[in-house]
Amino acid sequence: MDPKNTSTLLVDDIQRTQYPYVTGTSVIGIKYKDGILIAADMGGSYGSTLRYKSVERLKGIGKHSLLGASGEISDFQELLRYLDDLILYDNMWDDGNSLGPKEVHNYLTRVMYNRRNKFNPLWNSLVLGGVKNGQKYLGTVNMIGVHYQDNHVATGFGNHLAVPILRDEWKEDLSFEDGVRLLEKCMRVLLYRDRSAVNKLQIAKITEEGGVTISPPYSLKTYWEYAAFKNPTAGAEGSW
Repeated sequence: MDPKNTSTLLVDDIQRTQYPYVTGTSVIGIKYKDGILIAADMGGSYGSTLRYKSVERLKGIGKHSLLGASGEISDFQELLRYLDDLILYDNMWDDGNSLGPKEVHNYLTRVMYNRRNKFNPLWNSLVLGGVKNGQKYLGTVNMIGVHYQDNHVATGFGNHLAVPILRDEWKEDLSFEDGVRLLEKCMRVLLYRDRSAVNKLQIAKITEEGGVTISPPYSLKTYWEYAAFKNPTAGAEGSW
């Protein structure tokens, strides 16, 4: 190898992941009376194969924020490394202040948009919630940097199947128990209709007093004897 051409060869040999490999499906977040609740199952799909069933996709970020991610698992891990560096840098100032959920969400929108502009996106849709100074915050951002805030948000199939339920049943003064029941209802619908979903989930909450609490994995009670499940093509045009 000619030493003069080494740098050129190294640049030419760089390959970036342009497609997701192991992915997680929907994440759902809601505001409730005391803080934020976020739910996600623990499935990791390798293509259409549900290969992993213990993938944690909910993480506490600093003192005031909670993050959930759908999409490519390794890209989510890379994002967590970015956030670890961000929180460490913020703590090094030792000024008595700490990053709140709004600042973390803004940072994530810039990271996702920056990577999209480099044609090297992080293949994730994120839900970021938190509480600071009595203010609840809940937002989402996708792989190209599109972001918004709302009282309830969802990613993936949840945008189509869970958001209509949340629009009908969410209310501002939800108790913790009612919030969990609402999230479980959404996750059960997703389990029935989303082939990438598994019946093993976690629900995380964040409050100003208690910080982040992530539940142990558990399963939902399901019922598969509905007629539509037994013969899903009945009545469909062209069905046998």
